[in-house]
Amino acid sequence: MAATAPSSLSSITNLLHISPSKPQISFSRFTLPISLNPHKPTLLLHHRRPLYISNLVSRFAPDEPRKGADILVEALEKEGVTDVFAYPGGASMEIHQALTRSQAIRNVLPRHEQGGIFAAEGYARTTGFPGVCIATSGPGATNLVTGLADALFDSVPMVAITGQVPRRLIGTDAFQEIPIIDVTRSITKHSYLVLDANDIPRIVREAFFLASTGRPGPVLIDVPKDIQQQLVIPNWDQPMRLPNYMSRLPKEPIEAYLEQIVRLISESKRPVLYVGGGCLNSSGELREFVEHTGIPVASTLMGLGAYPCSDELSLQMLGMHGTVYANYSVDKSDLLLAFGVRFDDRVTGKLEAFASRAKIVHIDIDSAEIGKNKQPHVSVCGDLKTALKGLNKILEDKGYKIKLDFSAWREELNEQKFNYPLSFKTFGEAIPPQYAIQVLDELTNGNAIISTGVGQHQMWAAQFYKYKQPRQWLTSGGLGAMGFGLPAAIGAVVARPDAVVVDIDGDGSFMMNVQELATIRVENLPVKIMLLNNQHLGMVVQWEDRFYNANRAHTYLGNPSKESEIFPDMLKFADACDIPAARVTRKDDVRAALQKMLDTPGPYLLDVIVPHQDHVLPMIPSGGAFKDVITDGDGRSTY
Repeated sequence: MAATAPSSLSSITNLLHISPSKPQISFSRFTLPISLNPHKPTLLLHHRRPLYISNLVSRFAPDEPRKGADILVEALEKEGVTDVFAYPGGASMEIHQALTRSQAIRNVLPRHEQGGIFAAEGYARTTGFPGVCIATSGPGATNLVTGLADALFDSVPMVAITGQVPRRLIGTDAFQEIPIIDVTRSITKHSYLVLDANDIPRIVREAFFLASTGRPGPVLIDVPKDIQQQLVIPNWDQPMRLPNYMSRLPKEPIEAYLEQIVRLISESKRPVLYVGGGCLNSSGELREFVEHTGIPVASTLMGLGAYPCSDELSLQMLGMHGTVYANYSVDKSDLLLAFGVRFDDRVTGKLEAFASRAKIVHIDIDSAEIGKNKQPHVSVCGDLKTALKGLNKILEDKGYKIKLDFSAWREELNEQKFNYPLSFKTFGEAIPPQYAIQVLDELTNGNAIISTGVGQHQMWAAQFYKYKQPRQWLTSGGLGAMGFGLPAAIGAVVARPDAVVVDIDGDGSFMMNVQELATIRVENLPVKIMLLNNQHLGMVVQWEDRFYNANRAHTYLGNPSKESEIFPDMLKFADACDIPAARVTRKDDVRAALQKMLDTPGPYLLDVIVPHQDHVLPMIPSGGAFKDVITDGDGRSTY
């Protein structure tokens, strides 16, 4: 389903880029059903945001000229936007002035543009609705680059708006001029440079449509300052000009293919589901499919929560740091049902050995992903939600003919669960990081929204917190961007003020966007931060231990002249931003400390001091196969 630029868009004001390597996935909008009370989970039904609000009451008379910046803000209002994450600068001042005139949109002021785009990502990942961030030209725009790449990798719907120097200065190397369209061409789904304020209503409408349909992704709108100041009377009835894109949106799956998949299931003895981020909008249909078939479910890092991790048919996460039994199931399976996944290298390891005994069924909305890494026997390119509905209907209609019994296979996997459970060791009074996450899971009854940075803490949070619903789990998967956790939690709290939101972070990742503590305090956002502090870049240290003879190459983050002290003192960062904080160093004190964190109104930082020698296990080394899995050892041993 490779996409091309619409043929009708001839000028630079029009679509400048649709990445041919990243076509688009269907994305419905809904909000995570989590109760405010973690001990009493309830399914809260939230209204979906409308795609377009045509009857919005304007601040202006219909024939009244207004600035392009005001048209931009009103266009956002018409898209149902209520929150943006915007940091002002010279080239975006007009937009910020217009935001102050809006009664519908709240700006959450980040302290760094990267914090702003990660917060917008957290908002989008939590709701499924495009997150919106705004930055100025030059360095403001370039500070969005990591977030745009992250959103493209993980298929997150985003609309990023940047100010640009006036049109007459474009190409002159003016102050804070950066050709951000060119810089981000390969990491956005779609890009616009606006050269006429009359185009703003159409461009904004198209941007939101593109970001949230097909395979979701980030769309960039670059608005020169003189366009922001241009006075025009907007035409809100302009049609979208996306004929080629519309023609490439997914069609209904062919029923014959779905029938073939059901036949393969009926002939299988050892099937397994391999589900990814493409299943987040199809959780209900996925659960119904599992009820019909009784097939065990292994999830990717991005797919956690699409199927409840605590269910008896859940094998939890597969891949490099997946459970032994999840990876065993794929290795021994005779049918691999790959739904909404892309056969990422951190899942497959050695491609030739991955699911080598199995027939492979691949359903994904992105044609570029089908056959890219692993050739399927049967493939369906289309909306997974629609495909699952079709499969469920076939299973219901033919239920009396198809007798599926995979009990022997499930017993075999249960034996693997018993023999190789997720576990950890305790050394004296030291706090095992896995234990801290396990206790948090118990205290919140598995109902909190969890964000993370990147590293060991991220993998432990994936392993030891038992996610029940989609959109509970916010993490930078494909790009692996450190510094993601804290601002993503900001976005989650803005989107879901009724939910318990916890940033499980590492000291290395936390320091990368520590300035966002100021945003949390000023906005009084009840973000809880559980900081697993080992004074090291833990995941890199683990690789040093395993593959580099434990030679430390700039992975110690403390003060070498005072190794016995915690450095930097995270409690002082919190105190500087007037955020309550505490430190816990003994395992016996963890539960009470976490309970206090959860009970304290508003934001809270808990500095949990953990050993740097612990390793994330199991581990399949990069490029390895299931036979190479490591299940024991840590930095206290030599290799």
